[in-house]
Amino acid sequence: FFHLLVVVVCVTLPSSRKPPTPRNKFSLFSISPPNQPIMGKQKKGVKEFVTDLLTGGVAASIAKTINAPIERVKIVLQTQHLKPPELRYAGIVDAFVKIPKTEGFWSLWRGNATNVLRYFPTQALNFAFKDKYKDMFVPNDPKSYGKYELAGRNMLAGGAAGGTSLVFVYPMDLARTRLSGDIGKVKKYTGFGDVIKQVYRNEGGLVALYRGFVLSVAGIIPYRAVYFGGYDTLKAMFLSDPNGTSFWKKWAVSQTNTTIAQYLTYPIDTVRRRLMLKGEKEGKSKDGKPAVVYRNAFHCAQVIVKEEGVTGLFKGAFANTIRATGGALCIVFYEEIKEYMDAQKNASQ
Repeated sequence: FFHLLVVVVCVTLPSSRKPPTPRNKFSLFSISPPNQPIMGKQKKGVKEFVTDLLTGGVAASIAKTINAPIERVKIVLQTQHLKPPELRYAGIVDAFVKIPKTEGFWSLWRGNATNVLRYFPTQALNFAFKDKYKDMFVPNDPKSYGKYELAGRNMLAGGAAGGTSLVFVYPMDLARTRLSGDIGKVKKYTGFGDVIKQVYRNEGGLVALYRGFVLSVAGIIPYRAVYFGGYDTLKAMFLSDPNGTSFWKKWAVSQTNTTIAQYLTYPIDTVRRRLMLKGEKEGKSKDGKPAVVYRNAFHCAQVIVKEEGVTGLFKGAFANTIRATGGALCIVFYEEIKEYMDAQKNASQ
């Protein structure tokens, strides 16, 4: 019902598309031509920003719910080294077979509600801020830029959007990771609220909810830069009419771009998820506290390579490649919904 309500709101709000404007030559890092305003380009209002926010959230919720089982298996494989040997899986197939047997079929969707709760504002803010930053860094018709200049501008906009949105939703990401990595019949957490409460109460307050945040920013900025900026660049290069191209062609471009983005930053993602799980193994040290195995991000990466080899940094990468379909679908769903809204607006006029 909530998703249906959001879709209705999205359709009734006006579109934020603006016509292209002529471009004057200026450097890559200048926001707009010096001492010369851009004619015909207006700033987006509150309604347009809300439209971007809701449209991106709906697109993300649909795609991530479809991919929820793959996403949980990916996180389990990525972080299972911190668990006892009897709770570890040999690979993606072993995990898909044993998790339903041990925890029940619907356990593959464990944490999905939290993931949607997290991903709705994450992607919504990403898309909304992306358009805001794109207005700043790409103020004119994309075809008026050289391909390298366009790539640089798009990646600056995408990276800035990803870094900004992460500040708002990081505790949700941490909670989702803990719920997905909570394997076995006996669960440590009962839900999203329980994760937040336990981490805040037992691990150091607000600071604990942002454990691994700096590393996440270091990873999310290049990932989002390629995810958003790369998609816009590839679309401009390989699709003659981006706005009139079929859904499947857009998806093919988006899938290629998303796969490249996730492999470039996957080792960072592995380290940050290990840190999100407190970097602790099961059991206690001499003073009764959890036995810490990772002091910081660099030490975490060192331990992973030493104990598991370089491939340890890419555990769950294949599952993540399949999961990347969700990220590819998100950006295409977003554009399809926007085009539908444009059509509805034109029809009403």
